[in-house]
Amino acid sequence: MWIPDDLPCVAAPPRPPVTGALRAVAVDVLVTRGTLIEARHRVHAAIVAADGTLLAAARDPWSRVWWRSCAKPFQVMPLLRSGGVDAAGWGGEELALACASHGGEPEHVVLADRMLSSLGLTADDLACGPHEPLATRGARLCREQGTRWTRLHNNCSGKHSAMLARALQRQLPTRGYHESTHGVQQECLAAVAAWAGLPAETIGVSADGCGVSVFALPLAHMAWAYARLAWAARHGDPASARVVEAMTSHPFLVGGTDRFDTLLMEATGGNVLCKIGAEGVHTFVLVDQAIGFALKVDDGAARAQYPAVLALLAAFGGLPDPLPEVLGAFIHRSVTNTRGEVVGRIAVGTGAVGHVPEWGRV
Repeated sequence: MWIPDDLPCVAAPPRPPVTGALRAVAVDVLVTRGTLIEARHRVHAAIVAADGTLLAAARDPWSRVWWRSCAKPFQVMPLLRSGGVDAAGWGGEELALACASHGGEPEHVVLADRMLSSLGLTADDLACGPHEPLATRGARLCREQGTRWTRLHNNCSGKHSAMLARALQRQLPTRGYHESTHGVQQECLAAVAAWAGLPAETIGVSADGCGVSVFALPLAHMAWAYARLAWAARHGDPASARVVEAMTSHPFLVGGTDRFDTLLMEATGGNVLCKIGAEGVHTFVLVDQAIGFALKVDDGAARAQYPAVLALLAAFGGLPDPLPEVLGAFIHRSVTNTRGEVVGRIAVGTGAVGHVPEWGRV
């Protein structure tokens, strides 16, 4: 129901991606000080084509991890595919915010408030708690203006607004919409399972940082879901096309002024659709080739996450040449001391490839 069932590549029954002529890639990130490696961040990754072929891997592509906010483009599918986005009078901006981990900047907050107002609701109806804006600009403006953080500043307020819209559409209680047993969360699980090509009962469920359900599944299936989304968008599925269009046309709403996803989508002209997740998870896709990527930094370090994303894209020709300075800053990062002296660097290193196991871990 939450996935187009009339398109090849997308309508396949649940199954694992198939290992093809597998290419091993090394994307561990090393932190040096002087001539010595001071820290190493282990990175697992899977690169999957829309037909389910596992094209490449780093370390364990079957590693089962929490998908965190990377699942948002699929959590919105029940509302979108049932006509709920249109019924609410929402367009591309609202859809982008529903898929976002936004920076809590004024534009994000105003839009989230507008989404709730269109439903006859307020920020008090959101189950997510307040936190400091994730974007530097958003946090600075709050400090300068003496603004108290609200639930609207939560990076997931757009997703929560969409979930509330679905609850109202189905005439379900809005109170408790975040609980895993609620009909809205059950639909999100079903949508994630369908797009990832997994039986729902094999997916782990817990509470995310914002309170709603979060899902555990193998990296290879995360990458496959993004590949299928891009493929469906390019082959006639209106809902998939709307998600891709919304996120790539409104990258600022997906992240914010200094947020990595925004900068990457802007620099690639929308040919990369990407979504960050907490604790070192990232999922993204080369839209024109429908090649999906998913990675997990073992220790969750963001300083390793961004160089690894860019290294994988570079390996598949997914970055502009020459590389824009704004992206280069994530690849060539210096370690400085309190005197401002450069004493080391953070970069993708070598010797990171481990054994690539066969299917059977789930």
